[in-house]
Amino acid sequence: TFTFLRGLARNNDREWFGKHKVDYETHVRAPFQRLLADLQPDLAAISPQYRADPRPVGGSLFRIHRDTRFANDKTPYKTHAGARLFHQRYRETDSPSFYIHIQPGHCFVGAGIWHPEAPTRTRIRHFLVDNPEAWRKAVHSPAFRRRFELGGEMLTRPPRGYPADHPLIEDLKRQSFVGRSALGDSTVLGPQLRRSIAS
Repeated sequence: TFTFLRGLARNNDREWFGKHKVDYETHVRAPFQRLLADLQPDLAAISPQYRADPRPVGGSLFRIHRDTRFANDKTPYKTHAGARLFHQRYRETDSPSFYIHIQPGHCFVGAGIWHPEAPTRTRIRHFLVDNPEAWRKAVHSPAFRRRFELGGEMLTRPPRGYPADHPLIEDLKRQSFVGRSALGDSTVLGPQLRRSIAS
């Protein structure tokens, strides 16, 4: 898996990928599909509404092809493999999801809601203001911080309607509400990957 992804990072063009497509399917896509299938019972134990879908098209696994239409970077392929474990109604409404990112030296798992629509983001901000202690307990506790860090883009100024001196202003400035936890390369390549993700 890592050999292919490192090679793709050095040779991100269609000719190289065409010559190594079988390597991608054998060493990246197929193992990731098996991992997704293996995670199904772990995910069902959290919530029966979430899916780890191993299908190669329309499932949890993101395409390796990049959408370059509006990007400055015109390289055709992602140099990582990623999958979203999604809520069954994710196409109908903003919903949290789980994410697995495989890239040599930069592997991680994440959970939360990424770039929600404005009405959803507003509801989350209202929840934070109305339930500050619940939010602090959830994401600012030592137990959470030992395993996860909050990530995602932030506004440079407070969102409209919130004072700059609000005790949770840094969280209110978030555009996404996600936690991520790094996975070491040895964990990703070893026999404990499923257990590490599930725990």
